[in-house]
Amino acid sequence: MRKHFVSLILLLASIQVYAQDVAPKRQVDFWLDVLGLKGVLFGIGLAVFAYAYVNSVKLFAWIDDQTYGTRDYILKKFEIMFIEVDPNKITIGLLIMSFGMGILVFCILAFIGKLLLGTIAGIAVLIAGWKSPRPIVDYFEARRKKKYQMQMVDALNLLANGLRAGLTMPQAIGMVVDELPAPVSQEFNLVLQQAKIGVPLDEALENLKKRVYTEDNEMFVTSVNILRETGGNLAEVFDTIVLVIRERVRLQLKIDTYVASGKIQAYIIGAMPFAMILMFGSGDPDYFPLLFGTVLGVIALIVICGMVALGMWIIMKIINIKV
Repeated sequence: MRKHFVSLILLLASIQVYAQDVAPKRQVDFWLDVLGLKGVLFGIGLAVFAYAYVNSVKLFAWIDDQTYGTRDYILKKFEIMFIEVDPNKITIGLLIMSFGMGILVFCILAFIGKLLLGTIAGIAVLIAGWKSPRPIVDYFEARRKKKYQMQMVDALNLLANGLRAGLTMPQAIGMVVDELPAPVSQEFNLVLQQAKIGVPLDEALENLKKRVYTEDNEMFVTSVNILRETGGNLAEVFDTIVLVIRERVRLQLKIDTYVASGKIQAYIIGAMPFAMILMFGSGDPDYFPLLFGTVLGVIALIVICGMVALGMWIIMKIINIKV
């Protein structure tokens, strides 16, 4: 099988060398004359099959990661955020966001006579719906983590006051669970439940650090585990961590104020091309058929969207300062 495949490649290569003597504008006609339309299509199909066969393991691994892998990724993130959902509903939602929305956009534009634009827009919506679930879930997880960080000051104050009042560490954690809202109460409640079923407290706290990995959490868990082994005043350590967190939050808010103008510039840059399209289009409606109804116009739109997205991404990377 491999020998036949190599022979076919050599045959096609020799024909290509011979075809170099033909004028570039007539090379397509040359291939059609030599192989015929079916032969050209067969050659393209054979090349695609050969590539898929050689890279079949990587291809199937990629397909699995983009389908079941995406669903499992979302389910894992939902479990971290204490959200219960049926896996079948996740699968249906992913199909609707990708294929469902893509087919819907294609059908709407094709119905009004924009077949080319409908095809390109449908594929774009399909790809966007296929790729967007992970970033969306990551956004909500990051927002939850930020809320958790803001609640850590109150949680550590309660822990410090509880320890000064003579409570044990599990009892102080229980006070945090009772007094504070989610998400910090959810995370500390899980630590408490794990400790009640026999999981060592240091291991339960390590699990907390893995679920919600932040610098504040790492300081908190490391301090508790070390001082529980060596001995020390946990209340004073918690007070020190609270001061560090407050100073970091103050500095982060100050930086956010300084980079706010950069974010506004990014939004203006992103909106300006589309605003100009609407402005010129409203003044001369003949621009719209040229832009949306021709191949060159659609390509120009794709290039515009790509460059706008690249510019916004670069600006966001520049102004994204971590404390």
